[in-house]
Amino acid sequence: MKLDAIGDQEIERFKAQQLRALLSPKTVNNELTVIRKMLVTAKKWRRIAYVPEFEWLRVPEAKFDFLDRDESRRLIDTAEPEWRPMILVGLRAGLRQGELLALSWDDVDLQSGRLVVRHNMSRGVVGTPKGGRSREVPLGDDVAVSLREMPSRFARGLVFRGEAGRHLKKGECKWPLWRACAKAGLRRVGWHVLRHSFASQLVMGGVPLKAVQELLGHATIEMTMRYAHLSSDVRRDAVRTLDPDLSQVTVGAQSEAKKA
Repeated sequence: MKLDAIGDQEIERFKAQQLRALLSPKTVNNELTVIRKMLVTAKKWRRIAYVPEFEWLRVPEAKFDFLDRDESRRLIDTAEPEWRPMILVGLRAGLRQGELLALSWDDVDLQSGRLVVRHNMSRGVVGTPKGGRSREVPLGDDVAVSLREMPSRFARGLVFRGEAGRHLKKGECKWPLWRACAKAGLRRVGWHVLRHSFASQLVMGGVPLKAVQELLGHATIEMTMRYAHLSSDVRRDAVRTLDPDLSQVTVGAQSEAKKA
């Protein structure tokens, strides 16, 4: 179809067609995002007069898996020594797998105990992190100690590397993680679960969602809100701020009793 022939009806017809083809609502929404971007660009370039309205399909909230503190410790303890630092950074700093693969020693400051996420590797290509922005993540003591003991620190370049300093491939990283899971008596998890574990444990520890958003590098707070249900204490404490000051109530009651 020509761009100026795509209107509201055509968009709705496309959605129905893709659903009949048994594509998931999430996949259809992804396709709609591409189409909308194309049409917005065409309007910007004055190739079309307007962009039709897009109504996104409802998508069930995605479920995610995470490790609790005990499971995380068991995973770290059973990991092979050469893979333990990478697993630690995933669990304790919340980096995506692509960010781990692209992390270089120039982005790590062990003296001040922090790292800066500047790069991400996707499909073998190194680019900027999701959202196009870098972020700073403080390092826990156990992470800093583990990184200091890595031989690659003295050769610079990539922190986590393959033979001859090459980039590791995502496929070859899953097996060491799965072996550690088996030794720890855990279910098989992927590297993304380590990131979910980082966020989940922070929220359950009472860390504000805004701080978690910044540590994860989420573009919007809505992306971080998926972890909100793990923090019942935050909601309970919020409601309690409306409670009356019991000390003042008691003093007032005593005063009334004296008058009587």
